Amino acid sequence: MAKNITGIQQIGIGVADVNEAFSWYRKNFGMDIKIFEEDNEVTLMLPYTGEKIWKRHAILAMNLNGGGGVEIWQYKNRTPLSAPFEIQVGDLGIFCAKMKTTDIQKTFSQFKKKNLDLLGSVLKDPSGHAHFYVKDPYGNIFEYVQEEEWFGKEAFMLGGAAGCTIGVSDMDKAKKLYKDILGYNEEVYDKEGCFDDLKALPGGTSKIRRILLKHRASRNGGFSRLFGSTKIELVQVLDRTPKKIYADRFWGDKGFIHTCFDVTGMPSLREECRAGGFPFRVDSASSFDMGEAAGHFSYIEDNDGTLIEFVETHKVPILKKLGIYLNLKNRNPQKNLPNWIVRSLSMMRVKD
Repeated sequence: MAKNITGIQQIGIGVADVNEAFSWYRKNFGMDIKIFEEDNEVTLMLPYTGEKIWKRHAILAMNLNGGGGVEIWQYKNRTPLSAPFEIQVGDLGIFCAKMKTTDIQKTFSQFKKKNLDLLGSVLKDPSGHAHFYVKDPYGNIFEYVQEEEWFGKEAFMLGGAAGCTIGVSDMDKAKKLYKDILGYNEEVYDKEGCFDDLKALPGGTSKIRRILLKHRASRNGGFSRLFGSTKIELVQVLDRTPKKIYADRFWGDKGFIHTCFDVTGMPSLREECRAGGFPFRVDSASSFDMGEAAGHFSYIEDNDGTLIEFVETHKVPILKKLGIYLNLKNRNPQKNLPNWIVRSLSMMRVKD
């Protein structure tokens, strides 16, 4: 089976209190669909957890308006560490997650009324698109971008993850993974200098090279219509030596721990990554079972050690109380799920 990337399934976020964080993202970002909640041991990530098995509590939350989810992740039997320095634009790893909205000005005003930690104002990126940045209570920065592609149908909507910004040390080497393998094969812009829209961010006055990448063709298969189109922004700082965001820390410690792509054709993807110089560092081999969800997952590192996860989903809960699950294992991987099936995830919405 040929490899197929259907979209960004989720951005992983390490936190100190998973329930508190889920409540915050639900109330402020509309991430109110709880796809799964698991409280168990991490047994397959030993290279990134100090070669020890740790207990964790995780929640995958999504927004049915469109976009990817957030996997909120908490260690249970160790204290998660923060970066011992202020993370700046261009530091190596995931600097921020991009989130969708139908109206950038209305979202900014809404967040301002809620007294959220807004960084600067609504400004335009080098392609002329308006955006702004907001920080959650845990120090993570999110960029809100206005998008036209939606699964929901309301006039004004907040959505889920629409990409991320990643610091790299060598832009041209980085593009081999993000453009050639992950399929972000079109450059929206490639600019070098100091940028007004970044000045309110830590390190935002540095001289950088920034490239915004998108995929030329629409993704297809599975939940692709829900995930929608996404963009990856790569940033290389030019006037200082960047720090590695997860140096001397574990996967699952505080911050953005990975970007996860929903895929089919994992064996084909494994071979393509190996041939491209990005071998699987973690591989669940065939299928993992998390009780509420099941599939095949793997991890690679980009040239700077940033973790990219791939998940081939086999089972998704639709109505857990009645034991109803969606089996994806034997479906045509190129065929989108019917909209009514995707909308049935609304039965897992969490309300006050």
